[in-house]
Amino acid sequence: MQTAIPCTIMRGGTSRGPYFLSNHLPRDWETQEKILLAAMGSSTGKQIDGIGGATSLTSKAAIISVSDHPDADIDYLFIQVSIEDMSVDIAPSCGNILAGVGPFSIESGLIKAQDGETVVRVRNLNTNSFIEATVQTPEGFVQYDGETRIDGVEGTAAPVVLKFLDVAGTKTGRLFPTGNIKDSFDGVTVSCVDAAMPMVLIPADELGIDGAEPKEVLDSNTDLLSRIESIRLQAGAAMGLGDVSGMVIPKVGVLSQPRKGGSITSRYFVPDTCHASHAATGAICVSVATRIPGTVANDIAKPHSQLSEKITIEHPSGQIEIVLDIEADGETYKVHKAGVIRTARRIFRGEIYIPDTVWTADK
Repeated sequence: MQTAIPCTIMRGGTSRGPYFLSNHLPRDWETQEKILLAAMGSSTGKQIDGIGGATSLTSKAAIISVSDHPDADIDYLFIQVSIEDMSVDIAPSCGNILAGVGPFSIESGLIKAQDGETVVRVRNLNTNSFIEATVQTPEGFVQYDGETRIDGVEGTAAPVVLKFLDVAGTKTGRLFPTGNIKDSFDGVTVSCVDAAMPMVLIPADELGIDGAEPKEVLDSNTDLLSRIESIRLQAGAAMGLGDVSGMVIPKVGVLSQPRKGGSITSRYFVPDTCHASHAATGAICVSVATRIPGTVANDIAKPHSQLSEKITIEHPSGQIEIVLDIEADGETYKVHKAGVIRTARRIFRGEIYIPDTVWTADK
């Protein structure tokens, strides 16, 4: 026997996964974990017995509910579901899956659509941060078709504008969690920054690489991956995150100068493989660091980008643009808003079947 659970599969930005309403799931987190792993078909690395796509970009999920916070309409919990073992991670957020939260909430009847545009105020439960998502809703219906193109996704779609509020210190409470603008691990100079996503930013040349290599080349360089992981483990402890082995935060950005007119080039590691494009939250972190003198990102970025409100990051699939509202008060920086344009599409709505050995609704 199997238990049917309503779900919607959506593409959000450059990621894809199932979106669930929290009241369709059991209340205890332990059982929710088992349901998500069963839904994705995790443990073998292939996800044949589930809906996961056997990549980090397609093994993600979202749980949505009406928020009781006065500054939010919707609560959003992001889940990164492991592919090769029976584990999930809710420490980080995901700005790409976030792009689907507004449309999903409207389509599910949690938010009443306005004629033209609808602003959905989202609280991210992973990081207790707040985002304004503007969804195109002409005549009160979600519009998915449009002319907006984002690198890493075929074709065009309607824009979803995400404005991240007060992103400094989202996870650790401090923009520079180690207390330093630069640190050194294994003889490599890095900047540890927490803005929307805690990251370790590493100059590519200090790792002996160009920094513009394709994802496949970087993923096959086992020596490079080992060096990056050693640095990440030490940086994670220094950032107050404890032992981060087996955790997906902090993420890693390997930075170099831009080649195609952008502000900076980033190879974003998640953390043991290179992202096919770039996470939106990670792009915010890189962008904020680009604006702050003394960081490795600021040292590498094109001079005109160091003062610009708009930062363009080059990644393996193209570019991503971030618009910043950042204020400097001496050596203190406050990031009021960080905006990014994504797109989303509803792919499937129906029921996913979970073995009764995992959960039955009457339990």
